[in-house]
Amino acid sequence: MPTTNTDTTAKETRPVIGWEQESPVPDGHRFNSTLHVNDGRLLFDDLDLSQILANGVQIPGLERSLPSPLEIVYLPIIRRQIDKMNNIFAEAIVEVDYDGRFYYTYASKANAAEEVIRTTLGAGAHHEMSSTVDVNIARIMIRRGLLTPDRLVVCNGFKTVGTDYAQNIIRLKQEHANVLPVVEDLAELTPLIASGKPFDVGLRQKTYGPNLTEEQMEATDSRFGLNLENIWKAADYIAAAPNLNLRLYHAMVGSQILNKDAFVDYLTPGIEVYARLRKRYPTLNIFDFGGGMPAPLTLNFQFDHHAFAVRLLQTLKETCQRYSVPVPHVMGEFGRFTTAEHGAHLFKVISVKENNSRFPWYIIDGSIMSSFPDSWCLGEHFICLPLNHLDQPFQQVRLGGITCDSDDVYPPKKSNSPLFLPVEAKDLYLGFFGIGAYQEMLGGVKGSKHCVLPEAYELLVDRAPSGEHQFQILRGQTPADVLRNLGYQPEEST
Repeated sequence: MPTTNTDTTAKETRPVIGWEQESPVPDGHRFNSTLHVNDGRLLFDDLDLSQILANGVQIPGLERSLPSPLEIVYLPIIRRQIDKMNNIFAEAIVEVDYDGRFYYTYASKANAAEEVIRTTLGAGAHHEMSSTVDVNIARIMIRRGLLTPDRLVVCNGFKTVGTDYAQNIIRLKQEHANVLPVVEDLAELTPLIASGKPFDVGLRQKTYGPNLTEEQMEATDSRFGLNLENIWKAADYIAAAPNLNLRLYHAMVGSQILNKDAFVDYLTPGIEVYARLRKRYPTLNIFDFGGGMPAPLTLNFQFDHHAFAVRLLQTLKETCQRYSVPVPHVMGEFGRFTTAEHGAHLFKVISVKENNSRFPWYIIDGSIMSSFPDSWCLGEHFICLPLNHLDQPFQQVRLGGITCDSDDVYPPKKSNSPLFLPVEAKDLYLGFFGIGAYQEMLGGVKGSKHCVLPEAYELLVDRAPSGEHQFQILRGQTPADVLRNLGYQPEEST
């Protein structure tokens, strides 16, 4: 029976991060579309995660068990997410009778790992970037034949006169025709005009959050984008430049917005601006609603992506009809939505401490705060489930990382979400899920972490066309690696 904080109304107002009962999890139980239980063990799709860490257990295609902690990178989910959203918009376009196409664009800042970029491009996504190193990544993918000439490369971020990023974008144009810089500031036009190269250009408006009127949009306190006066100035400059062509309007209104109607309401002032711009500048034909598409980081996540797409297209269609202009093609920049669910981090419980605490402390063999820093710096919640012993009784606990830091705990300090784990803690393994977007990039890749903990091994998982799993092991750090990162010359015996 439920024991703590399991009232239905309470669940609707707080994140559900795991199993919330003292009784065992029934065999066959599905936590979501990816995570389910078989014979007391947790399966990620059909991958038995506990067996990857269990000594002596052989998984077909994987020659050996791997050490804990371990990061799992499950690439099929990325393709699944791209296909899902493409299908949603394809259906919505038919339903609304919308005369425009949809551009699925991957926002690379969410996770710029090589395996992620090659997977998104291989799945047909367009590419969005925000820094000069991103341009170098794009150049590598062009040489590999993955970033093909038909793909748009959308260049967001600050790229003013004299910056490496601005110059790198101009050089990229020599290798890829479909480079589309999005202007954040009037000064960003100068290097583009001076280059003499033909560029399609986008304009980003200063808008973020619940802006219900044009006046509120203008009053937004944001370092990104142009105010309305400069939007029109930039459009005039672009029209006058012999080598520039206004192609895209960008409106970014937030992140992980869980109310579909509010999401479209936030975009509506920008849709009005788009239609007015389109009336004067007929080359403008893409409305980029930016990022913000929510992803299921918790078990009680609810968002009707199809209903959002339908309402967005309806709003665009109705607004453009009022202004007697054609509807635009629609672009979304999907970062978290693309990659959140493909990543998991696995740990072993190494100690249980009562310590006169309200709930026992389960100590894991890694760090929560450095593995997914949003949990402590933003109070973000992620799904946490045992990999084994799911057929045993549960109790409410708190997790502690192995660092000597008071913030290395889960659930986050101000959370009112309970965490239940099996009472049997011997050889208990845990998984955190939904951590594939931003977390590794924020925590740093191959860098030295808090309390000088070595970085975990990484297991890349894909599928062959015939369906069997394919594995690639990326070695974690040794103590010697950490010492070298910090400027020490480790002794041979270290």
